Amino acid sequence: MRADPVLTWLLEENQPSVRYHALTELLGRPEDDPEVRAARARIPRAGWAKEILDRQGPSGFWERREPRTVREYLYFLWFPEFSSTIWSAIVLADLGLTAADPRIRRTADRLFDYKLGLSSMINLYHEEMCAVGNAARTLARFGYADDPRVRRLYDWIVDDQRADGGWNCSQGTPGTLERWEPLAALAALPRSRRSPRMEESAARGAEFYLGRELFREGPRYAPWFRLHYPNHYFYDLLVGLDLLTKLGHARDRRLRPALQRLGAKRRRDGSWAIDRANPDAPAPLLHLHVKKVRPLQLEPPGEPSKWLTLTALRVLKRVEDAG
Repeated sequence: MRADPVLTWLLEENQPSVRYHALTELLGRPEDDPEVRAARARIPRAGWAKEILDRQGPSGFWERREPRTVREYLYFLWFPEFSSTIWSAIVLADLGLTAADPRIRRTADRLFDYKLGLSSMINLYHEEMCAVGNAARTLARFGYADDPRVRRLYDWIVDDQRADGGWNCSQGTPGTLERWEPLAALAALPRSRRSPRMEESAARGAEFYLGRELFREGPRYAPWFRLHYPNHYFYDLLVGLDLLTKLGHARDRRLRPALQRLGAKRRRDGSWAIDRANPDAPAPLLHLHVKKVRPLQLEPPGEPSKWLTLTALRVLKRVEDAG
């Protein structure tokens, strides 16, 4: 694979997070491999992660100014969408940052203080599944999977799963493919770290997606067929494929329609491109809290994307390895 020009591109040192994931997920290098260790150590010092961390404030926030009141602390963590603290934290967790970095610990402390504290005016334990799933996945990847407050988020994910195996944000409604965040949170835990209830929930959630072939839910919804990153709380086919193959379903024949669509989107040079920047949906469906959105974007749409190419190739490798 080293002779593959696309892999060579992904292994470039300008984006150490991509290099780290390519070494471990595409080439199968162990964590103690010298090149892997070097790439991981550089993630906070170069590329996208450094650019995001450089914008962090001294208290662990990414807002334009530090919050002054409890209400502002609660608001600033989540809003405005895509440019405030939680959105930056989600991407940093994807890139491979953990609480070994003191800047990540500061941000995690803010989430624990103001969104996972039982005395908080607004805590996450009864909120919408997009917020709960994003927080659980992010904090688990940061290294807090065994924290009782994070385990409580996972309990809420399992308890809120619908009878059909999916999740939704409104009570009394059936599951929807759009609410992928709870399943992603479960996938962020190694199987050995999932309780029997979590394992059963992950299996039911996977079957919900597989039974719909990852995109057959109602009329054709165009944003699901366009590729994005960051996704934050929007779904597309690559999100579904990455989750289902990570959860061990790479051999399932019901992935084939989605895999064919992924293959059709591959560029001649072997890469994939971001089709649209999120939020990519009809305006009435967005429910945004601001009129003007400033999305967090790592790579420009329409150009070869290292992150999407890495994600697509790891999906295809899991399928190939599964036989």
